[in-house]
Parts: sequence; C-alpha cells; structure tokens
Amino acid sequence: MKRILSLIGISMLICFAVNAQQKSKITGTVKDANAASISAVNIQVLNTNLSTVTNSNGEFELNNVPSGKINLRISAIGYATIIKLVSGSETLNVVLQQSNSRLDEVTVSAQKTEENIQKIPSAITAFTAEKVTDYRIQNTRDLATIVPNLYSSNPGDGRNITSIRGIGTTSYDPAVATYIDGVNQFGLDTYIASLFDVERIEVLRGPQGTLYGRNAMGGVINIITKQPSNYTSGFAGVDVGNFGQQRYSAGIRTALVKDKLFFGAAGLYNRMDGFYTNSFNNSKFDKLHGYLGNYYLKFLASDKFALTLNVKHNENRNNGTFPLAGSVNDALENPFVLNQNATTKMVDNLFNTSLSANYAGESINFSSQTAYQSNYRYYTQPIDGDFSPIDGVSIVNNYGKDFNKVQVYTQEFKLSSPASNNSNLKWVAGLYGFHQNSPVKQGTYFGADAALVGAPFPFFTSLNTNTGKSYGLAAFGQITYAVTDKLAATVGLRYDYEHKKQTALGEFLMDGMEPVVTQNDTAATANFKAFSPKFSLAYSIEDNTTIYASYSRGFRAGGITQLGSDPSVLPLVAYKPEYSNNFEIGSKNIFLDDRLSINVAAFYIKLTDAQIPVLVLPDAVTITRNAGELTSKGLELELSAKPVKGLNVDYNFGYTDATYTSLQLPQNGATVNLNGNRQIYTPQITSMLALQYAYELDKSLKINLIARGEWLFTGNQFYDLANQIEQKGYNLFNAKLGVSNKRFDLFFWGRNLGNKTYIDYAYDFGAAHLGNPKTYGVSLVGRF
Repeated sequence: MKRILSLIGISMLICFAVNAQQKSKITGTVKDANAASISAVNIQVLNTNLSTVTNSNGEFELNNVPSGKINLRISAIGYATIIKLVSGSETLNVVLQQSNSRLDEVTVSAQKTEENIQKIPSAITAFTAEKVTDYRIQNTRDLATIVPNLYSSNPGDGRNITSIRGIGTTSYDPAVATYIDGVNQFGLDTYIASLFDVERIEVLRGPQGTLYGRNAMGGVINIITKQPSNYTSGFAGVDVGNFGQQRYSAGIRTALVKDKLFFGAAGLYNRMDGFYTNSFNNSKFDKLHGYLGNYYLKFLASDKFALTLNVKHNENRNNGTFPLAGSVNDALENPFVLNQNATTKMVDNLFNTSLSANYAGESINFSSQTAYQSNYRYYTQPIDGDFSPIDGVSIVNNYGKDFNKVQVYTQEFKLSSPASNNSNLKWVAGLYGFHQNSPVKQGTYFGADAALVGAPFPFFTSLNTNTGKSYGLAAFGQITYAVTDKLAATVGLRYDYEHKKQTALGEFLMDGMEPVVTQNDTAATANFKAFSPKFSLAYSIEDNTTIYASYSRGFRAGGITQLGSDPSVLPLVAYKPEYSNNFEIGSKNIFLDDRLSINVAAFYIKLTDAQIPVLVLPDAVTITRNAGELTSKGLELELSAKPVKGLNVDYNFGYTDATYTSLQLPQNGATVNLNGNRQIYTPQITSMLALQYAYELDKSLKINLIARGEWLFTGNQFYDLANQIEQKGYNLFNAKLGVSNKRFDLFFWGRNLGNKTYIDYAYDFGAAHLGNPKTYGVSLVGRF
C-alpha cells in the first residue's frame, strides 16, 4: 500500500509541477472509399491518455489535445489502420481503405514509446489483432517460424523454450524476455503463455538490454491485450476440434462512467483429451484443461493522468505433464505412444497483477508500474522420472504452499519526451527494480526397480531444498536526435545491479525411518552488475525507405547452482553473467502506395561466458556453468503485400549460423572439446509463406469468403550440445476457410495437414517430445 500511495503522490506532484500550455481541439469525420460514414472508429493520440470513437455519422471530437505536432492512430475493424501527423487545431476528413486493399500502418512500443514500426532502426515483427487471428496465435509457442529466426517449443509442461538468432533459453533465466501489458514475465515459472483478446504482439530481434535489461539477450516478445474505452464492445467465441479440443472465450469492455471510469473483463476456458496414449494402462496421457482471466479497471482522473489496475490469472491442470518417449527412435517409430507407470496431475496456478500510473503532459510524460507475479506449481502424486514402465525413479514436489511457489515484485518508473515534441530530440529514461523469492523443495524417490537405474538399494528419497532470493536495481536512458531531416542518431545506456542468495539443504529419507541430513543447510551469495550500451544511425532516403546500422549489448544474469542428488556436482557455486555484442544493418521499405513492404536485416553476434546447462539425473536439476563462446550470424527478410484487392501475401525468411567457437564440457570425469558444434534449439533456416484471399459475398452486409493457406519450413537443428540428437528440416501446412464480417467470423481450420511426425523438443539424455499431429476444427466468434 505504501508503494501505491507513493506512486500516486509522485505522479500528482509531476502533474502540478508542469506548466499548462495552450490546448488544441481536433474534430473531423471518417468515411470509407465510397464516402460512407464509418462508426466506432478508434482515434488515439499516441503517447497520451486521449482517445475517442466516431459516432453513427462517422464524426469525432478530441478536446484538450497537446499543442504542437502529434500523431493520431486511426483504426476500425475491416479497415487498414493509418497514422496521421497533425499540428494544432484542425478539422480532418479521413478516408479509410478496406484492410484487404492496403497494408496497416503498425504502431509499436518497442522503444517504450508508441511509434510507427517502419521508423524504428531495429528488426521488429509485429502482429496486429487481425494477424493474430489469421495465424491462430493462441500461445507464444505459435510464433515459431512465422517470425524469422525464432524457434519455440516445450516438453509438454507449458514452459516454452524460445530462441532468436541462436540466442536461446538454455537455463532457467530466459534469453528472450516476455512482456505482457508492460509487465516482465520474469522467468520460466511465472509467465503466462496462453494468448487471447490480444491487441498486438511485437517481437524484437536482437539484444534489447538498454531498455529492457536482464535476460533480453535474444530479444523481446511484447504482448499488449485490448483495453476498455468509452465505446462498449465485446466478443464471444467457440473453438472445437479433434482430440477433444475445446476453447471457449468471452469478454466485454465498457465505460462505467463516460470519460472517467472504464472496465474490461475477458475469460478463456480450454481443454483437450490429449495426443498421447499411455500403453502402460491404455489411457490418454496428456489430458488437460485450464482457465485464464484478464481484468482491467481504468480511472481517467483528467485528460492527462490515468490509473490502471490489471489482474491476470491462469489455472492449468495437466494429467500428463511430460509426454516424452524414452528416445528419439521410440518417439518416431511409435508416434504419440509412451509407457510410463507413474501418472499424476500437475496443478499450475499463476497470478499476475499490476497498477500503472500514466501522466501525459505538455513538457514531459511520466509512467509508473508496480507489479506482482506468483506461480504455485506441483504434482499431486509423484511424477515419472525415468519415462518408462519400471518403478525406478519418480519426482516428488508436493510439500505444501511454503515451497515451489515463486513470487516476484517489480517496479518501473519512466520519464519520456511528450507526445507534442517539436524539437529534434526525443528521449526516455527510467528506474527499475525487482525482488524474487523462489523456495524449491523436491524429492527424488527410488522405487522397487531402483537397481535398474543404478541406485544401490530401493525405497528411499533424496530430498533437496533450494531457496533462492534475489533483488536488482537498474537505471536506463536513451536519446534520439534528428541530426538532419533525414538522419537520426540514437544513443542508450543501462546499468544493472543484482544480488542473489541461495540456500541448500540435503536430506536422505529411507521409507519408515527418520531423515538423515546429507548436506547441512548452507548458503551462498553473489553480486552481478552490467552495462548495456546501444548506438544506432537511421537514414531516411525518402519517406518510405529507411536504412540503419546499430550496435547493442545484451546480458543474461548470473546465478548460483542448486543442490542435486549427484555428489560430484558441487552446489552453491556462482556462475557469471552471459554477455553478447550485437551488430545489425537493415533496410525498411514501403512501396506501391502502401501495398508492399520489404524489410531486410543482417546481424552478427558474439557471445561470451556462455551459460551451459547440465541436466543432473534422475532428479532433473539443471546445473549451469560458464563454458563457452558463441558466434551467430545471419540474414532476415520480411515481405508483406496486397498485390490485388482481397489478396494478402506474407513471406518471412531467416538464416542463422550459430556455432560455438569454444565449448569445453565435463563428462564422466573428463573434459570434452565441442568446439565448432552448433547451438541447440536453433534451426539453420526458417521460412514461412502465407496466402489469404477475401472474396466479397455480400456488399451491403460486408460479408467476405476467406481462404488462407500457410507453408512453414523449419530447418535442421540439434537438441544437445554434442550435436547427436538432430531433427532434419521439415515442412508444415496449415489452412482455413470461412466467412467473416464486422460482427462475426466462422472458419474451418486445419494445422499440420500433412500429418508430419517430427521432434519438437528433446533432452540431451535422449527423451523426446513430438510436435503436434494433424489437427482440425471449427471456430465461431461473435463481436458487438
């Protein structure tokens, strides 16, 4: 509560401190190409709290608009979004083109201010709400391959391992940061992977340490959900398919008090019977269901100051958390069949809440966000640790709510130049802090067949308690100066400091006997700090063509190793942060009167002190060491076109050559030289082609028949650092067919239509998880 009161107090002081300036008033009408008025068009002043919607006659009015040059974002369902620069009081006559004949002008907040994506000197892929629906992006994992050089997968437990440009999440600290509505999804434990009611998704490729800090070495996935306004809107959807797939969603956004108090709520329920059959008892293995909620309460105290309370929760229940075959050969020869004797249910409860304060003034913008995240995750019964029918090893972690519940508090203050900035200088600066508590208690139980897994005797538990606490502080700043009308330079710097403490307690429990301490309760601490600079130059050859060059530095936080059951692996040993230097050149281009965009980029990354995870079996504890240096270089191409009315063409290509120039790993008491081996979870090539055609069935009702096809190619990749476990390149084909207008969508869809069997995830000891088989179904969504 003290934090919240301080937050409000600081914000109000800034409000009163800023001198009032002359206000502007903007009015206008919005019509289509046939001069028909368009209602419910959203008009937003970028980087402010000001927005409005058109009435039934297509008219709008914006009062108290900051004086000077501002950008308006004008969008409506079924029409291409435009960004319009205005200055002072104006009366606008806006004409919107249908979305099937012109590309959207996309706004992103990649640099923590709202900007046109084509003006930012960095490789960014953005998905509007319409694109999210087109691609059926329902989980962050679905971004794999449709974003150049991005791969994402998981072993079945919902914790996505994501890599971009060969920089991957190989330890518990991710290398690709995920933000949802401005909140950093701090680690693999606390982030929400399921997606719905999304306004847009931004994928920033390459290190983003200057503005985003720790664990953004590979890039950032920035997700923004839809927020309420004066215009009441809502939706309800049903999605059903084979394998018992069901997905039900609904939401509403409205003004409780016009221009003052706004409310939004959206909910999702999903379930599936599962893809895998457990031959041990001839039952479905990975049957699951879950709930997801997203709630907003926004108070607009004035046209300058707003408070927003956001609450998210996600409850998942999974009756087969790790659907893994014992080896790659077993997985491919007997697809979606496994044999495990220990079956259980995973209980996974995530909670995420934030309070944001935003002040948009004439001379300065200020924002503050206070956030709390938690994840309580456990298995109701011991889970199979040997992925086989023997009673060898099982993992126990149901030790009550004092353990295996991760909690994170974060706070960010940010200052930036105002929306109506008429100078050549734009800037952003801020402070960030966090505190994390991670108490982990996990037992490795050896059953009747313990001898088969190398244990000296049966019926005992190796119990390890690892409690981690950490906090960090950071200061960051970035300025962009327009040297000329065409040339702009950006300089940024961030300083991060982190303190970590890890305690470890080891116990031996023989069935029916008192526990024996094997590792006294001891602790270790470590401190880490990092500077993350950034520099870029952008030159506009003309309004729709920009070339750029940039340098940025990223880092992944260091840490302290946990206690495992292997006595040869020492606990509480600190490992250093991982650093990278990234060089990038690129070009962003719009042609043919906003019908064609072509963006290209080339990159070179040098990574030092690479954090290499070593999975300690059978208790599945990951021990991290600094053991290598990596070089990653590659190319990227993004093309989007509307060559004729109704036809959309999207093509993305990525090439990555990520190789360890130095990699020395311990193995069986010796050191193995793996120099020259390729990075894991890094396809050498990603390629995606999407074609969509909309045919107008009824002009008066604006009903379109839509057909869509997608081809995705994922190139050769490895799942272990020894490069012994490989998945050769494979093709996937997706399609959908249906009808759509402003009020509803009805589609029949299919994914992996060729029913390709391929390895999606594998552990370095051989256990493998397959990518989803052919799925199909029908979706119905209604909007009001």
